[in-house]
Amino acid sequence: MQSKAATVAEYLASLPEGRRAAVQAVRETILANLDTAGGYEEGMTYGMIGYFVPHRIYPDGYHCDPKQPLPFVNLASQKNYISLYMMCIYGMPEHAKWFTDAWRKSGRKMPSMGKSCIRFRKLEEVPLDVIGEAIRRVPVQDLIAFYESAIKTSGKRPRSQTKAASAKKAVRQGAKESAKKTASAGGRSRKQAG
Repeated sequence: MQSKAATVAEYLASLPEGRRAAVQAVRETILANLDTAGGYEEGMTYGMIGYFVPHRIYPDGYHCDPKQPLPFVNLASQKNYISLYMMCIYGMPEHAKWFTDAWRKSGRKMPSMGKSCIRFRKLEEVPLDVIGEAIRRVPVQDLIAFYESAIKTSGKRPRSQTKAASAKKAVRQGAKESAKKTASAGGRSRKQAG
């Protein structure tokens, strides 16, 4: 459920009181542990509260949509639960292992988890210290290094680079086809003359 709120304050104001308090507590934990000195910023992305590497630090942006900054964490109030999207848990196996071990040691039941998201209904289900430490463990430069390594490994490139490569390929292909037509036309002319 994506919000149309333009600011974090608007987003929070749009939530029911109980849900707002839970989202705000998680938000405060993120902000207290976020590498803001390295450049992470908070804002609205994808209709949720987002924490990201801005274009001024990472100009390429996110490969799926280069107009978007490189995402780190998103926090959202969904219809039936609160979601915390953590790219660092999804893509960094050693970090994911640490995270699940730390959550279990907290004595709280493991939440419902997707590829990159943690879903919970009540704030009491969440060990905020574990969330804070997970955020603190990934400074901006580590996220960028992980992201670039993942992009290299997967072979995916930001769309802006992909479009440029596609354009170059189309020009080369067009030149080849033109050369073939010219050669073919030249061959027909010689046959007709002969």
